[in-house]
Amino acid sequence: MTLILLFGGLLALVLLGLPVLLAIGLTSTAGIFVLPGVNFALFAQRTFAMIDSFSLLALPYFILAGALMAKGGLSRALVGFAQTLVGHLRGSLGHTSVVACTAMANVSGSSAAEAATVGSILIPEMKRQGYPGGLASAIVAVSAIIGPIIPPSMTMIVYGAMTGVSIGGLFLAGIVPGLLLAATLMLFIRVLAGTGRYPALARHGQRATLRQLLGAIRQAWVALLAPFIILGGIFAGVFTATEAGVVACLYSALVSMVIYREIGWRDLPQIILDAAVTTAMVVGIIAVTGALGWILSYLSFNDMVLGFLRGVSDNGHVVLILMLAIVLILTMFLESLSVLIVFVPIATYVGQAYGFDPLQLGVLMIVANQIGAVSPPVAVLLFITNAIAKVPYLETVRAVLPFLGLLMAYLILLVFVPHLSTTVPGLIRP
Repeated sequence: MTLILLFGGLLALVLLGLPVLLAIGLTSTAGIFVLPGVNFALFAQRTFAMIDSFSLLALPYFILAGALMAKGGLSRALVGFAQTLVGHLRGSLGHTSVVACTAMANVSGSSAAEAATVGSILIPEMKRQGYPGGLASAIVAVSAIIGPIIPPSMTMIVYGAMTGVSIGGLFLAGIVPGLLLAATLMLFIRVLAGTGRYPALARHGQRATLRQLLGAIRQAWVALLAPFIILGGIFAGVFTATEAGVVACLYSALVSMVIYREIGWRDLPQIILDAAVTTAMVVGIIAVTGALGWILSYLSFNDMVLGFLRGVSDNGHVVLILMLAIVLILTMFLESLSVLIVFVPIATYVGQAYGFDPLQLGVLMIVANQIGAVSPPVAVLLFITNAIAKVPYLETVRAVLPFLGLLMAYLILLVFVPHLSTTVPGLIRP
């Protein structure tokens, strides 16, 4: 009964429109009051213990680095480079979206930031060239989910800090799945362009000359160099993920202010404030989830979930698919990072019982979480790109449905082929 009241109260608060941080905090507070013999000081202890992690120090730096890069001209340079590189292919602007998001993933790691940044540049151009607004919105939203999969990823930092899984290992585990997703999306866009359903999608530009390509590289080389500095430093053991975040901040500030000159000293306070607000929201949700997680453990909820899954099947693949389905469905209605933070302790507990590889489980959880973020009805990334496209939401929903089928098949492939996530970490020990 206590569990029913707990989840019922949490759902009611979320449906009433309260921020997730406040909803989880109030639910956890009420739960501790209701439990017999539990001191309220436990709330403070568990919230502090949840964020008392050196790994989480990397979070604000990568968030700030992403904000600087988005507003400092790096994103525009990367989009220009992507268009020069693949603009001659059928479905050129669709391919440009995928390549730009893949390149930005190496410096941003946030799907929402990628959707907003790339969308604001490409969606108006797509519409000008005759793309239906819904299709343009759907392509950019789906491309943006590459961000949290390819390192460095804010979501991976949160996941690693909560579970104790190596963040460097997660970064390595996301490389092949992220690149595979990019290649799969480009192939699908090429096939879609050939069907004749969207005439504008079938158009393409001229192949860039060597001079044009070199010009695009000259314009974007500092942005393209960022991932080699950040990831190369981590994997070579030069600095930790936290120190890499500091390097990313300094590099993005230097490039944005000195080379591209898109931002000045007057812009920095607002950029830092925006990054601080985002960091406070994410860390706050992680903190209060610590109290909620303790309550669920006290009520043996994790054991109940494990017992239910074992009752359904002893097959590890079936159990894994069920867990991913739960994450995906929850993310269809709630904010993606909040769902991941709440569900990670349960998934980790079940994963240990079934012997799942922690790196594969981490990648799968993040991928399922991101697919949910582009799945109606409440698809956060679709809302972002749809607002830029300024078309009816249902038009974007219709356009994204074929992509969702592709993404489901991609997720199933990652489940049954664990080597896609584990081979690179096995070859390179961070």
